Amino acid sequence: MKRCIVLLAGILLSFSLLAQEPYLRADDLPDAVKFLPPPPEDGSPAFRYDEARYLWGKSQRTGERGQQAVQEATTNVDTMALLFSKAFGRELSEKTTPRTMQLLKRSVKTLRLAAAKPKATYMRLRPFVFYREATLIPGHEHFQRTTGSYPSGHTVRGWGMALILAELCPERQDSILIAGYEWGQSRVIAGYHWQSDVDASRLLSSATVARLHANSEFLQDLEAARAELAGNKSR
Repeated sequence: MKRCIVLLAGILLSFSLLAQEPYLRADDLPDAVKFLPPPPEDGSPAFRYDEARYLWGKSQRTGERGQQAVQEATTNVDTMALLFSKAFGRELSEKTTPRTMQLLKRSVKTLRLAAAKPKATYMRLRPFVFYREATLIPGHEHFQRTTGSYPSGHTVRGWGMALILAELCPERQDSILIAGYEWGQSRVIAGYHWQSDVDASRLLSSATVARLHANSEFLQDLEAARAELAGNKSR
């Protein structure tokens, strides 16, 4: 009996670990260094636009929009899902939608991999480092100071999650995509990314989600999430 319990526990643990793995390896994902342009050079017209958007971001830091930018600085998928729940029209959580959460967690882990190579390749200075100014989230500055700004990993995650949720709930696609777009703008407002970082991240995220649709495990989890949501809706 004890051996059966131990064996069952091992199987469940293995399944749990598999459910947290990315769908694809980094080498299987679109290479942003090859298909995206490099970040704008200092002094270029594109960089002057980045500077103007940085000033815009600073002007948005007070009030509700500033509070939203602080909330959206999270990289925890459970918290991200809860923040997207309003736009999605129902609660997204391990308790209420476990299959959907499995899809989101594995997808976000995959999306993160897509941003690693371009970040390491360009090691672009973040706006707050470039200007030597404080951000909206001081507690994150020490770690983020040493990481590349281009592209924005937060935006890759947020826009990717929005695309997947819009596919699961097309009747609410507009509100979901607005939430995903603003997730990226929160990084400009917080002072951690240039606008061009965020814009490039949306392209990279879209390319990665497209690539996920050629993966059988992703498609299986997508259908399982769709069935789960349909079942919840009919109750």
